[in-house]
Amino acid sequence: MSKVSSSFSESIKKIKDGDTVIVGGFGLCGIPENAIVELANQGTKNLTIVSNNCGVDDWGLGLLLQNKQIDKMMASYVGENKVFEQQFLSGELEVELVPQGTLAERIRAGGAGIGGFYTPAGVGTPIAEGKEHKEIDGKMYILETGIRGDAALVKAWKGDPYGNLIYRKTSRNFNPLAAAAGTFTIAEVEELVDVGDLDPDYIHTPSIYVQDLLLGQNYEKRIEKRTVRKAHA
Repeated sequence: MSKVSSSFSESIKKIKDGDTVIVGGFGLCGIPENAIVELANQGTKNLTIVSNNCGVDDWGLGLLLQNKQIDKMMASYVGENKVFEQQFLSGELEVELVPQGTLAERIRAGGAGIGGFYTPAGVGTPIAEGKEHKEIDGKMYILETGIRGDAALVKAWKGDPYGNLIYRKTSRNFNPLAAAAGTFTIAEVEELVDVGDLDPDYIHTPSIYVQDLLLGQNYEKRIEKRTVRKAHA
């Protein structure tokens, strides 16, 4: 019953060239740091990455960009990465920008086995070009399809050997959705606890969605932009 993997190296080997990988996190918060580093080390290429953003130049998914491992990026925000900009403008990187709420719902739909849904987000913009339109109660909607990945990489606060996961705060935005939408989900956790230690009422991702579980280490937990309030005189 235990899903604890022997190493990040062994788990990440299951991701193949050309795979679509859904990656949890929000900005740099709650990203699967150890798994991304190992994926960069292994050099798996021609990847399609689905994630809220693409990290920064030297951290997170930005490491995969530096290695030119990503062929296509599906994201809602890409404003903090110069390498991303350079590769996009040079034609090396295909980009599909998706409204943030739509991206979350497309991943959720993929995990729930829903083929698509109608949303008003993007109507009348380039986002809507080539998509089915439908008027509902006098309002125009466009059809968006669900997203599933060959693999998903997520990070949780706590997990047990069966693969049950609990996240903390902002890391709950995309990680639970990504975990459910991966055909093969690799989860790393900050704390690995015994079976029965997690209160069933507080489990965010049930074990059925997780195939490999690893205990992470040496987390940097970088802050993308530090903002402080000026002191009053």
